[in-house]
Amino acid sequence: MRAIGGLWRWRGNPLRRTTDLVEAWVALAALVLILVAAPAVGVLTGSLAQGSLQRSVRDQQRTRHLVQVTVVKKLGPTLWDPGPQGSSTRRAGSRVLADWTAPDGTPQRATALSDLKSPRPGDHFTIWTDGHGRIVGRPLDSATATAHAVLAGVGTATVIAGIVEGARRLIVWRMLRRRYARWDQAWDKAGPDWGRTGTGS
Repeated sequence: MRAIGGLWRWRGNPLRRTTDLVEAWVALAALVLILVAAPAVGVLTGSLAQGSLQRSVRDQQRTRHLVQVTVVKKLGPTLWDPGPQGSSTRRAGSRVLADWTAPDGTPQRATALSDLKSPRPGDHFTIWTDGHGRIVGRPLDSATATAHAVLAGVGTATVIAGIVEGARRLIVWRMLRRRYARWDQAWDKAGPDWGRTGTGS
């Protein structure tokens, strides 16, 4: 970033223009925002995300249950499981028809993905279900939730810093365009007579 380089324009200099001073102030403001505001917003975002995700962790751990199921029959070849919605893992397994008892006591029979290498009728494995026995993904754990919150905070701080630097560059670019336009106008006035004897230039 050239923000620090722009700070030299504060020095007393007879050639310093007003736009140089404005550019220096813009550079300082951008530097302060990047060093102070962006991290502060990142920390705030990470804290809010952490609170929300940890509530989700508690809710999922309270409402999702590990249930033992019994294989009724194997249904198909080994598959790659994308995982139910909310699951953060993918695993290989075999589709089976399975029976289990839901946490509320109701009997369930449905297709499930077994992690057994070659499931046979009567084999047992475990799945995650909700309170009514519907298959759900593994509950989010606290460490994963914290990692997501940290990523959210870092990402937000990075985006804010990028926006600030982009705004600074846009302001400086517009100031340069105006400066060049004024130079062109001044050159157009002086250009036709520049260097001619007796023109007073």
